[in-house]
Amino acid sequence: MENPVRETVIMGSGCAGLTAAIYAARANLKPLVLGGHEPGGQLSLTTLVENFPGSPEGIQRPELVENMKKQAMRFGAEFSTGHVTAADLMRRPFTLTLGKDSIRTRTLIIASGASARWLGLPNEQALIGHGVSSCATCDGFFFSGREVVVVGGGDSAMEEALFLTRFATKVTLIHRREQFRASKIMLDRARKHDKIAFLTDTVVEDVHDVAKKEVTGLTLRNLKSNEVSEFPTSALFLGIGHVPNAQMFGDQLERDVDGYLKTVNYVFTRVPGVFACGDVQDRRYRQAISAAGTGCMAALEVEKYLEEAGR
Repeated sequence: MENPVRETVIMGSGCAGLTAAIYAARANLKPLVLGGHEPGGQLSLTTLVENFPGSPEGIQRPELVENMKKQAMRFGAEFSTGHVTAADLMRRPFTLTLGKDSIRTRTLIIASGASARWLGLPNEQALIGHGVSSCATCDGFFFSGREVVVVGGGDSAMEEALFLTRFATKVTLIHRREQFRASKIMLDRARKHDKIAFLTDTVVEDVHDVAKKEVTGLTLRNLKSNEVSEFPTSALFLGIGHVPNAQMFGDQLERDVDGYLKTVNYVFTRVPGVFACGDVQDRRYRQAISAAGTGCMAALEVEKYLEEAGR
């Protein structure tokens, strides 16, 4: 016997997906939320969240995510740990493949997020949230009055470095090449800033110190001389971009050159009944609150779509 057709399925359990779940559940759509391979989304990479409205003292990441999940469940949302590996959006109802299982749904909210690119250092993952970060806006404040490092050579790295000058006493921007991919205006802005120093032709070999549960320094290697050195710092910020989690849709949905889903009117994809929200379609802001906002929009559009389709 085939599984019943769902009214809506939400891919992703970060701020976008959980907000969409709250709104969809309150509309009595009984949404199914698929946690994906990164439950909690990009918030899972931080500890204290201080810029989410309504939490004057800040809120611990697990508490914020759990509160949103409980709120959605209170109104009837269902949760599963499934991860979508393929999707057929060309036939209705839509079919989502999760390993050996499949789910059919009349509408789909894609809130699958974007995964930060990491350097793959031996101690990197152990220090995420303890001085290793992929979001200066999220974590820069915690390093006020200290020296930090940004790795990268594009506009993202320049933006991160410039933002961090508001808090850090010095920002060292490390790049593996002498030439930068950043736009001229962003590179010039960074070069003119008296708090930003550049270290080119250099790669990070490792980050320390796991035993102290905080970043104390980096092991660097100069690519021209092959010389290895230790570099003291209080934080390592990665400005090497994100990978949108949208590969499972192939060419069924329109994506930009970096893989972000293209949307019109905020959340509409080119397939009627399929909406995208949060970091999977937002390459600019990538904040918990902006993701939540588009999650709300997507759920409201699903409700309207189903009403017009004669739900």
